[in-house]
Amino acid sequence: MKKIEKILLLDVPGLILAVLLGFFVLFFGGIYYLLTLILFLVLSVIATKYGYNIKKSLGIYEHERSWENVVANGFAPAVAIGLQFFGIFPLGAYIGSIAAITSDKFASELGALAGKPIDLSTMKPAKQGKSGCVSVFGLLMSFTGALLIGLIASLFFGFGPSKIIFIGIIGFVGSLIDSLFGVLEEKGIGNKTTTNIICSLVGLVLGHLLL
Repeated sequence: MKKIEKILLLDVPGLILAVLLGFFVLFFGGIYYLLTLILFLVLSVIATKYGYNIKKSLGIYEHERSWENVVANGFAPAVAIGLQFFGIFPLGAYIGSIAAITSDKFASELGALAGKPIDLSTMKPAKQGKSGCVSVFGLLMSFTGALLIGLIASLFFGFGPSKIIFIGIIGFVGSLIDSLFGVLEEKGIGNKTTTNIICSLVGLVLGHLLL
């Protein structure tokens, strides 16, 4: 169990909730929905562990996460799956939500490794890893992360090139919204969980409308 926790960066409550989420997605969405979520998790772990020494020196490396992180990343995909109970086809919303959380993950975990971030509240240079900031490299990583989800959606669901680009844009916009709400987070309004949920819900809505 400890080895699994170390690999997935989740404690026991986080692992339990993640498994329950996986069963929910598999039962109500299907195997390709679950595989998409699993590949998001793989990409997330890789992005988190990449540049470990740099992140540790900056004080921004998150070694172990709990159920709050699963809620932050899994709430919107679960809601997207649940839309089918209201007669709404969930695929676009589901892919959009995962594109947004992947985009944000790449922006925060890889974007902090290079570039000079700008604080969106002051438009002045800021410390790497601070919420509410963006950098050119971080924006590039953000779009890259969402595009990877687009490629996965193409593989599993047959999305064409134009929709892959749309998925990249949807994720990118979700990540930008996350950064904007990160400004409020730095002022004590909300926290990382609420900011991530908002990011993924933006992806959900845009995915439903555009995919």
